[in-house]
Amino acid sequence: MRVLVVKDEESLAEAIGAGLRRDAITAETARDGREALAKLRLGGYDVLVLDRDLPGLHGDEVCRQVVVQRLLTRVLMLTSPGTVHHRPDAPGLGADDYLTKPFTHEELLARVLALGRRPRPVPAPVIAHAGVTVDTARGLAARDGRPLALSHTELGVLEVLLRARGAVVSGDDLIEEVWEEHTSYRTNAVRVTLGTLRAKLGDPPLIETVPGAGFRMTGGPDGGDGADG
Repeated sequence: MRVLVVKDEESLAEAIGAGLRRDAITAETARDGREALAKLRLGGYDVLVLDRDLPGLHGDEVCRQVVVQRLLTRVLMLTSPGTVHHRPDAPGLGADDYLTKPFTHEELLARVLALGRRPRPVPAPVIAHAGVTVDTARGLAARDGRPLALSHTELGVLEVLLRARGAVVSGDDLIEEVWEEHTSYRTNAVRVTLGTLRAKLGDPPLIETVPGAGFRMTGGPDGGDGADG
């Protein structure tokens, strides 16, 4: 099971993550809502442990974005004692469960395990952006109706970038998501794959390099994820 813990207090977030890892759960952390959404767009998280009282992008808005962007994760919202009367609102925001602070590790673990056992939502089979479509079920891609002859790796990179919906994806994240075995970034695997993918996509260019950060899709959206028809 893979869990993302979102809390602005780094020491507490790390403590929660360390506790989950002791119970053989893969746990990562994010310090604010925007970082959390960027990580969630890459997929792979079974449960999101989300502090409601986040500065900047409030936990309620993160929850709404999980629903709007169809990010495939279960949400456990951490609420303050003073917001107990808001508990019924949590499901309406997109949260699957809530836990009032302070809480014990045992309480948190039980909620996380319960959410992790629920079936995850099924992703939409077709992703579309700026005229590019990827049929994830059949492994097919096209731009403006023109079929693209992509390798398995090129298709995987394109899918990750499309799911990020314009957010920057680092080279390390692409390697983790697409390559089956660890590949050193120094081998230029990502650079070479992106070069061939850009050539096959054609003009105007859709994949932008963000110096020192990674890569992202440009161009206008086609309404986000969704099945055709």
